[in-house]
Amino acid sequence: MPLPSGSTLIDIAVRTAVVYLALLLGLRLTGKRQVGQLTPFDFLLLLLLANAVQNAMTGPDTTLAGGLVAAATLFGANFVISWIVRHVSKSEHLIEGTPTILIRHGQILTPNLVREGITRDDLLRALREHGVETVEDVRSAVLEVDGSVSVLKEDEVQPGIRPHHRIRGIPRRTP
Repeated sequence: MPLPSGSTLIDIAVRTAVVYLALLLGLRLTGKRQVGQLTPFDFLLLLLLANAVQNAMTGPDTTLAGGLVAAATLFGANFVISWIVRHVSKSEHLIEGTPTILIRHGQILTPNLVREGITRDDLLRALREHGVETVEDVRSAVLEVDGSVSVLKEDEVQPGIRPHHRIRGIPRRTP
C-alpha cells in the first residue's frame, strides 16, 4: 500500500523500530534515577521527545494506517525486548541495568552516588522519609533499577530474615 512520498507501511515499521531502540538506549544511558520518579521536567521531556520522534517514525504519512503501524511496531518492539529480558541470560543487566549499593554498613559509597547522579542530600532525604535518622542506622541502601531505594536497617537484621523497605524514587535534579 503506497503512502505519500513513496513511503510504505514497512518503512514506517522500520523507522519506528529504530526510534524505539534509540530511545531505549537513551533512557538506559541516562540512568536509573531518571525513571524512578517523573518530575514536571521529566514529563515535559517525554512529551517533547514523543513529538520530536513522531515525524521520524511515520514520515509524511498522517493516515490512520500509518499511525496504527507505528503503534503496533512500538508494542511489538516492547514485547520482544521484554521477552529477551526474561529469557536471555545477562540481557536484563544490559537492558535494564543492575542495582547500585549506595550505603554499606553505615558508610555512604560516594563514588556510586556520583555515578548515579544522586546527591548526598537526596539520599539523606530519602532515608528520612522512611524514618532513618542517621546513615549509621543503615546496614544497606540500594538504588534499584526502577529508581527506588531499598533500605535494610541495622536494627532490623535478624538471622535468616532479610527485611527491606522501599523508598520512592529520588527526584531528578534539573540542570
